[in-house]
Amino acid sequence: MEIIKNYINGLWVESVTARTFTSTNPATGEVVGLVTLSGPEDVRQAVDAAAAAFNTWRKVPAPERAEIIMNISNKLSEHKEELAQLLTTEMGKVLHEARGDVQEAIDIAAYMAGEGRRLFGFTTPSELKNKFCLTMRDPVGVIAAISAWNFPVAIPAWKIMPALIAGNTVVFKPASEAAAVGAAFVKILAAAGVPAGVVNLVIGSGSEVGNAIVDNPKVKAISFTGSTATGTGLYARAAALNKRVSLEMGGKNAIIVMNDADLDLAVDGIVWSAYGTTGQRCTACSRVIVHKDVKEELVKKLVVRIKELKIGNGLDASVDVGPVINKGQLEKIHEYVQIGVAEGAKLVAGGQITAISSLPGGSFYLPTLFDGVSRNMRIAQEEIFGPVLSVITIDSLEEAIDVNNDTAFGLSSSIYTANINAAFTAMRELTTGIVYINAGTTGAEVHLPFGGTRGTGNGHREVANAAFEFCTEWKSVYVDYSGKLQRAQIDNR
Repeated sequence: MEIIKNYINGLWVESVTARTFTSTNPATGEVVGLVTLSGPEDVRQAVDAAAAAFNTWRKVPAPERAEIIMNISNKLSEHKEELAQLLTTEMGKVLHEARGDVQEAIDIAAYMAGEGRRLFGFTTPSELKNKFCLTMRDPVGVIAAISAWNFPVAIPAWKIMPALIAGNTVVFKPASEAAAVGAAFVKILAAAGVPAGVVNLVIGSGSEVGNAIVDNPKVKAISFTGSTATGTGLYARAAALNKRVSLEMGGKNAIIVMNDADLDLAVDGIVWSAYGTTGQRCTACSRVIVHKDVKEELVKKLVVRIKELKIGNGLDASVDVGPVINKGQLEKIHEYVQIGVAEGAKLVAGGQITAISSLPGGSFYLPTLFDGVSRNMRIAQEEIFGPVLSVITIDSLEEAIDVNNDTAFGLSSSIYTANINAAFTAMRELTTGIVYINAGTTGAEVHLPFGGTRGTGNGHREVANAAFEFCTEWKSVYVDYSGKLQRAQIDNR
């Protein structure tokens, strides 16, 4: 079996460790590929290549860099179906979602190509005569992109495309569970004309590869997507080295359903948000906060829809819900379900690991619904990252907003209501980075900032032009053409 390799300085190479691991299909248990398992020396080589390429790449005019980024978008479009098929095979999400994952990368590459002519600074009047003031953006240098397995094409594209258009070089560490997809993505970047050393791929564990990336002094910034525990540990490690870090971590997202809501529309949004990608999204709906007047009807409608969902291999077009990523996550989800039952929540649908006879090696969990959940239960506060949804009953909009905001996370929130005053109140009062009105908690668009508050992140945002606040440095320039010494705040007062 051919080994899936690292990509360092324009060459596909095996790790110097000579170690490998297998990537498996979570729906079948079959091997997807044999993958090189890297160590610190591989990281050093990749970072050295990125650092060497930086001085050349940053001097390439941004519109010229944009031509390569636009070519990436076109190449991704050409290979969309094969990349989506591989994505579903390796991480399990159903095929139409995998196509959307790739399409998001296509879109962000096209968007960032446009930014090649819009890396705007600004000019401003000076307080002194015969003096000119302006600002410009400088790239920060080598940026590490540490990605997650649940969106293995879109998330790397979010990180890499802004970095490249701004003139940075990249060391990319994909999640081990999506190593084959990560390598296929980088092959497309190389085919699109990204020069050697500008993007480098190193595959391996967080403990070895991730830590070596953080510790390398030539890495100037780190963009991380993953769990809160891992992200905060990385942040602390990087802070000691005075490195810039962008974190996109957990969520405990809620959909509020008021008593004037269109319940059928709300059910559509809830089912898609809670059970799409088998609940393995940072924006997945994990809580439904519903007004007492419509709670019973909403739960009945949800139970009917949940029981109609077909579970299986995401390559099967009739399947609605694919597998959980691995056996460890399967057990974690089930442990949380048992916690919910022990806490006194009412299990009304699902709640079981399930077997599919035609897929004996798969990791499947029934879409699960709890009713009678209180706001302080663990299943209402902690991220489960699986197809588990909790229903919390409230009496008013004010209570709904308070419950929504009362978690350690703050990524995405939603409200279904026909009342414009309630909608605008929610827009103001929901303390999450993303707010939806009469839509679910998922579905970000690439021209708007993505990220969250509290334990979800550390203040940075991905995609849109907000990404440049992370991957560039502001430079202020003063041009004095007076021909004499002028002292600001002194000579003009």
